[in-house]
Amino acid sequence: MNGSLRVALSMLTLVRGGMGGSETYARALTEQLARPSSVHATAFLPASARGFSAGISEQVIERLTVGSSTRERLTALARITALTGPIRRSMADADVVHFPFTVAVPTPSRRQATVQTLHDVQHLELPHLFSRSEMLYRRRFYEGFAAKADAVITISHFAKARMVESLGLDPARIHVAHLGVDTAKFTPNLGPRENFVLYPARGWPHKNHTRLITAMELAREQLPDLCLVLTGGGLDELGDLPEWVDRRGLVSEEELLRLYQSAAALVFPSLYEGFGLPPLEAMASGCPVAASNAASLPEVVGDAAVIFDPHEPESIAAGIVEAVNRGSELTELGLSQVSKFTWENCGDRHVQAYRDAYQAKIS
Repeated sequence: MNGSLRVALSMLTLVRGGMGGSETYARALTEQLARPSSVHATAFLPASARGFSAGISEQVIERLTVGSSTRERLTALARITALTGPIRRSMADADVVHFPFTVAVPTPSRRQATVQTLHDVQHLELPHLFSRSEMLYRRRFYEGFAAKADAVITISHFAKARMVESLGLDPARIHVAHLGVDTAKFTPNLGPRENFVLYPARGWPHKNHTRLITAMELAREQLPDLCLVLTGGGLDELGDLPEWVDRRGLVSEEELLRLYQSAAALVFPSLYEGFGLPPLEAMASGCPVAASNAASLPEVVGDAAVIFDPHEPESIAAGIVEAVNRGSELTELGLSQVSKFTWENCGDRHVQAYRDAYQAKIS
């Protein structure tokens, strides 16, 4: 085609400040698509997320707001459906429509190429952690659209392999775009560190907080003054915690940066991650890392972290103690590992996916 490929980033389900790593990814993507390239991108946003994009133009759907509760999200989906006509007309000039937040509403016109970001298929791997309604939602909006999108973008080779096996997707349609770390923001502390380990994660079951608390009790037999700092939403659901646990909840970006720079180690005992960004953010901050051997995490941390079995508290405890004791060595390894993951590379993979999706559409 002549000229730039026109891409609409349909981010109409965005709840600003409430979507964790997927929000970090989407904002970084808008920043990368502002770089000179063969793609001209525009972000389409609800009025409640105005100003989210970092560098590309925005079109705001004024009559649409999205909240964080389940009821508010369902109401927003109904509103988007009701606004299908006006939204489609606003995106009519786009050659490619990309859904960074997975949910493809409203669906584009048939002439437009479609790209879906699908971070993982956790609902198929750990179905017991999802309610019946959540399973139905993911089957419709995740699996249903992935089967017909011209291209699917995911964030690890692990996630791609699981999508090929569990959904039967053509591997040629799946593009792996590893997430990146902004090393201008996450800068290393190479000096002394404080006597606590950090776990930044929401209080979801697959984040494995219960086994972590048991593991910390074991680790404190060797490091009796070691404390645990928890950040993230939903932590009140964990119930009563030992006095050596500091439950911070949601924290500002500045506070999280400080915690990364001062923690003796990051511990990441998650049972399932499509990628797992906190270990890399910790490495960029000079923080030693102990991480689960589950899902994509070994792919992400490589040889730069202590690896443990997240199902065994004894293994988690041993990983924590080893990471604290190997601090300087792991800091050096981590800084080398994190250099392999850049947002520039992530953006380049997206541009290629857009081109391939467009070519598939017109072929």
